Amino acid sequence: MPAELSPLTLETELRETESPERQGPPLPQTTQETINTIVHYYRGELGRMAGWRDRIDRTSNWAITVVAAMLSVSLSTPSSHHGVLLFAMLLITLLLLIEARRYRFFDVYRARVRQLERGYFAQILSPEGQPSLKWSASIAMSLRKPAFLMSYREAVCRRLQRNYCWMYLILLLAWALKISSPKISANGEPFGHVRSWTDFTERAELGPVPGWAVMIGVALFYVLVLYASLHKEEHEGELAHGEVHV
Repeated sequence: MPAELSPLTLETELRETESPERQGPPLPQTTQETINTIVHYYRGELGRMAGWRDRIDRTSNWAITVVAAMLSVSLSTPSSHHGVLLFAMLLITLLLLIEARRYRFFDVYRARVRQLERGYFAQILSPEGQPSLKWSASIAMSLRKPAFLMSYREAVCRRLQRNYCWMYLILLLAWALKISSPKISANGEPFGHVRSWTDFTERAELGPVPGWAVMIGVALFYVLVLYASLHKEEHEGELAHGEVHV
């Protein structure tokens, strides 16, 4: 009769006979293996960063297309309603919110790529001081517990400063032109010239909403856009204006 094995002996034997698949892939054992791993990891992170960058550009292109289409519809004929431009403001606001969410994901992968470039590749090309492993510890922490590096509000402000503030400005100028331009009759004669503040408010009416309420709403909205466009983040680092940024 075979002797009974203790629980500790059974556990040891199970570990020894455990398949390599359950143990996981082996870690790099030599310097060359470590370098190859870092290079392949860098290429992978670069690909993910480029993928999210492409998503951001697509949203910006959609916003530009929306602005161009709405301007064409609104300014092509005198009879078109100014509400088309207000609707365009709403649409690009939606696209801005979508792009800000995508930008938060992009920022995570961009930070990892820049840490590799700054801490490893730059040190290889031109060593400065003593090598530090802070960059690798930061990447390892991000891989173990991925977390966004900026808030949603910061992402909205950054994308607004980069692209969307100019789209909002164009729409505001077009809307002001639309409500201040005279109407054209069927025979081509202009009428309804805007000569007073009352004429402005009458032209700014939107269905049952009075013109003064529409103008106050637009003014408050653009005060918010102006504040976000001029907002500067503390410790922007590489993302500061004047540096290479996206």
